[in-house]
Formats: sequence, C-alpha cells, structure tokens
Amino acid sequence: MPAQFVFLHGGGQGGWVWDETMAAISAQTGGAARCLALDGPGCGTKRGRDTAAMDFAAITAELVDDIAVAGMTDVVLVGHSQAGVHMPAMVAARPDLFRKLVFVSCVAPDPGLTVIEMTGERIHGGSHPFNDTTMSERDRYRAMFCNDMSRAQAEAFLDKLGHDGWPRACYAESGWRYDHLADLPVSYVLCLQDAILPLAWQERFAARMHARSTPRIDAGHQAMNTRPHALAEILLAEVAG
Repeated sequence: MPAQFVFLHGGGQGGWVWDETMAAISAQTGGAARCLALDGPGCGTKRGRDTAAMDFAAITAELVDDIAVAGMTDVVLVGHSQAGVHMPAMVAARPDLFRKLVFVSCVAPDPGLTVIEMTGERIHGGSHPFNDTTMSERDRYRAMFCNDMSRAQAEAFLDKLGHDGWPRACYAESGWRYDHLADLPVSYVLCLQDAILPLAWQERFAARMHARSTPRIDAGHQAMNTRPHALAEILLAEVAG
C-alpha cells in the first residue's frame, strides 16, 4: 500500500503550512503517496468557527474523525511544533489508525505545565524574542520563524501567519501523557537552526516522545516551508525504514 501521510500544524497556522512539503512528496513519489493536511478547529478551512466551548477531548475527537472520514488507515502522522501536544492524545484515542509518528520540532510540555508555561517560561525564561514586548509582533515572529528565510519569503510567510487560532482549551491543558508512545515507531526530526525550540530542548522532547530515530535537517522552525524537498526525503526514508 502506498504511504499515507496525515499532517498536523502548530500554533497560529493551518493545514496550508504543509502545502510545499506535500507537493514535494508527490513529486518524489510520482503521486503515489496519499497526503492529508488537517486543520485544527478554528484554523485553515475551519477559520472563524466559535470554538470557545470546546474542551481538549473534543478537539482530539474532531482531528481523529477527520482522518476516519477521509478513509485513511495505517497512517503516518506528521506534526509540527504545537502539534506535539495533540498527537499523543490522538494515538490514545484511536491507536488502530496509526502506523508511525513523526514529530518535526515539536514541543512536549512537562506534565503539569501548559504549552504557554512550557515555552514562555521554562524554555524562554530569559531574554528571547518570544517574550520581548519591546518588539512589534511581526518582528518577534520574524525572529522566531523566519531566521532561515529570504526577506521576500519571510514577508510572504508573515502575511499568512496569525490568522488561525486553536481553541483556548489547547492552552489550558496540562495533563500530558507520553508513555503509550513507546508502543509505536516514533521519529523526531531535529531542526538545527530552530530559533523557537533550541536543539537541546528538541533532543529532550524527542526522548520524552520515545523517539527511536532523530534525523536532522539544517533548517529553522519552518522546515516544511524552507526545506520541503529535504523534509520530504526524510519522511519517505522514515516510512521505508
């Protein structure tokens, strides 16, 4: 059976962020691999929805249902950044759907800490654009997301960023579980130039996610946009292996 990839985006983004990587996978497989980019509630094609009443379990159920409705099985689930908090819950809800997990510079918060507490205080407790209120929002995002982009590429990306919003429940949850991931093949792609999640933290998160392999890519946080063909090669190699 051809590889079946399902992609999940991070915060402030939508399924659109995977367009370049999915095109690269299609080109490299002659269109044989099937790809589906999910949108979190309030993101991408679901932008503008009222998600205030959704809890974390409802978010998980919707993401899993989107995969089931698409008729996909034996899925390679690929996630980026904040997707790291959703993927373990999705596996716990429907372990039968997933063949392999690939985390791309994903956060794995300490149990008891929210995503914001983990990133804003635990990782970036000191001086960092993440917490620098003297910078404009666009300049902060440029420093965090665009350090390996050309100016034109950065401006185009920043024009798209921030129009998508995960439900508030994503940022209130703190009861994270990871032990069950040891039952699945897990990989974690380390982004060597990442300005949001330093390499040492990515390596910690990879261990927490029970990653059996940790391929590296010379890219910033948005590897799927700046190095789509290289990331596609890694993903296809992970499936083949």
